[in-house]
Amino acid sequence: MLSGWEIFSESRSMESSAPRRKPPLTVAIPASVVADTPHLREKTSKLGLIGRALAIFRVDYVVIYQDEGGRREGELRFVERVLAYMATPQYLRRALFQLSPELRYAGILPPLRTPHHPVKKSVRDLRVGEVRQGLVVKRGKTLPQVDIGVEKPALLEGVLPSERLLNVQVTRLEGGDVYVKPVALEEIPSYWGFQVECVNRPLDEVVKRGNYGLTVATSKFGTPLERVAESLVEEWRRAGKVLVAFGSPTEGLREILARRRLRVEDLFDYTVNTVGKQGTETVRVEEALTASLAVFNFLLER
Repeated sequence: MLSGWEIFSESRSMESSAPRRKPPLTVAIPASVVADTPHLREKTSKLGLIGRALAIFRVDYVVIYQDEGGRREGELRFVERVLAYMATPQYLRRALFQLSPELRYAGILPPLRTPHHPVKKSVRDLRVGEVRQGLVVKRGKTLPQVDIGVEKPALLEGVLPSERLLNVQVTRLEGGDVYVKPVALEEIPSYWGFQVECVNRPLDEVVKRGNYGLTVATSKFGTPLERVAESLVEEWRRAGKVLVAFGSPTEGLREILARRRLRVEDLFDYTVNTVGKQGTETVRVEEALTASLAVFNFLLER
């Protein structure tokens, strides 16, 4: 009998996938991340770039915090909705997201193409051991039915979780039917996309309540990353959870925290400049996010 890891290894969808991060990585971005962009289409496009960066560099969680005393609640909900839409497999979006003004331009969002966004749409293309996200569409005395993105619902064996949205593994293919079982996220070795957390709290509360083993603030006024790279990477690898925070299009973390009468140094273990000797006066949030995550990824994978 194959072990769980061996079953995963047999699945073609997992062969070229990158592993999940250990420790898990959380990125904090402000509610005003698209406040400098006037039109809904451009706001959506910017969030598409952010979502792609999060997925490319295997971020596990993105936390959206309030950076202007709650005055950005509408934008906070917009950012949450668009990023959550991106993170959801295409075949489940219609069931999980109702039509709304916030998603008017969702069609321009780039696909993530992460392992949990498979492109195979036919039962005949499935393999035993393959893992997908599914949505429970029918419960009853017979086996519950789960939409896993193929032409017919899969049949769920085992204990039915309370959640409608769950991760399932294909256990057998018989007579045109697909049988699956629930699988915990911790059992999936591949990177499985990011989860969106809309906390609607200021950044200092996010940091204090998150129980992070390492917290990193990004700032052009921070210590050049090359000076602290060795110690930062060492602490990163030992941490249980890691948080990397970013400022807004109009304010850095220093200004955001100053309104709460706090200093960056009061909350974060490191404050680093990841874009040394920048050639522009400002670096946009989506640019800082991509540059920073790329540098951290390089340091950690050396």
